[in-house]
Amino acid sequence: PQTHAAPAAQAHPSSPAEMGGPGLYSGIGKKAKDLLYRDYQTDHKFTLTTYTANGAAITATSTKKADLILGEIQSQIKNKNITVDVKANSASNVITTITADDLAAPGLKTILSFAVPDQKSGKVELQYLHDYAGINASIGLTANPVVNLSGAFGTSALAVGADVSLDTATKNFTKYNAALSYTNQDLIASLNLNNKGDSLTASYYHIVEKSGTAVGAELTHSFLSNENSLTFGTQHTLDPLTLVKARINNSGKASALIQHEFRPKSLCTISAEVDTKAIEKSSKVGIAIALKP
Repeated sequence: PQTHAAPAAQAHPSSPAEMGGPGLYSGIGKKAKDLLYRDYQTDHKFTLTTYTANGAAITATSTKKADLILGEIQSQIKNKNITVDVKANSASNVITTITADDLAAPGLKTILSFAVPDQKSGKVELQYLHDYAGINASIGLTANPVVNLSGAFGTSALAVGADVSLDTATKNFTKYNAALSYTNQDLIASLNLNNKGDSLTASYYHIVEKSGTAVGAELTHSFLSNENSLTFGTQHTLDPLTLVKARINNSGKASALIQHEFRPKSLCTISAEVDTKAIEKSSKVGIAIALKP
């Protein structure tokens, strides 16, 4: 289920002492991506979460994409530091994820995931968070697995990271990326080298002091095609329960959304997209409702 984004628009990035380390590699640039892309959609989506007597959470999701209706049911059970998550979708896939927090050592998370009927989907993942490092390693449970290793090193203010994947069957690197991040009280900037060095992405996230407004931008340059793509966006907290967002990119696609928490933890999000270079085309409108007790 979606979570209310309005409080996040008001919250400042914590100070280096409070944040406690650089986090994981996947977190570099995430704040700007969330502002620019999270909750924008042109489909119709309904999510309902309920809880059983033993504390298990059951979430049912239905999404209408054009003439297709896609469904998903997810159940989550927590027992101390063990979480079991089982998800079934309308494509007849059952995905199970078992997460153990601090099982072998403080800061170490172990994740086992597999999907049925895909026999090659099994994967074991280890995540370790430290004051000066965040490490993520995973290996597929096959005879010739894909091995992934990523890490972020530094502090909560300044961090560098790398992300590498090796296909042991072909002995080829399927992925190698690098990133740099800078964070202070109201600004987060990052630089990511992706797609085996083909694209360079710079992102920026800034909170306007005490206004409930945040702005963000993402600029990507492809060295192979020599093309640039730019997306700029902003979000503003109208009140503690209502958030509005807007974005536009250099292709002329403009989007906006309003998200309201009409009851505790329950959200209604209405978003729209229009091509400013082809106004004659009808705009796309998406509605997402998430109900949670």
